[in-house]
Amino acid sequence: MKKDIAPPLVENIAVAVVKELNELNEMEWNVYLLNLKNEKIEGVLVSSHGYGNINGEDVKTSTLRHFLDEVPAKSFVKFEPIMETLFGLNNEYWVSFFFNSIMYDKKYIFLPETIKEDNFILIPYINKKGVMIK
Repeated sequence: MKKDIAPPLVENIAVAVVKELNELNEMEWNVYLLNLKNEKIEGVLVSSHGYGNINGEDVKTSTLRHFLDEVPAKSFVKFEPIMETLFGLNNEYWVSFFFNSIMYDKKYIFLPETIKEDNFILIPYINKKGVMIK
């Protein structure tokens, strides 16, 4: 039964981790949700957590949840900072939202050691360098 249900495909939504200067002129890492669509998305819920193994020990972070009322077309929203010490973990962001009255959801997982300058690209709309999953 469950295998017969085809969930709608998520397109033109991305999650990016960006290294940038904060208001104190210090470098920090932030996580953004990007809406690359030509229309807004609404009722956005982002659930995030990290998990993995560091030095032979299983590690799991707290789960954080963020509600974004809407993300306008062709724009972005910064929704949480991330500590560099967590880059050795799988960092998972589960994004759910409504688009044209249909609910969509997708997991975005930054694998261990993928958030690094070797993998940087110019992030659309933000115009800063970082790592993005679409």
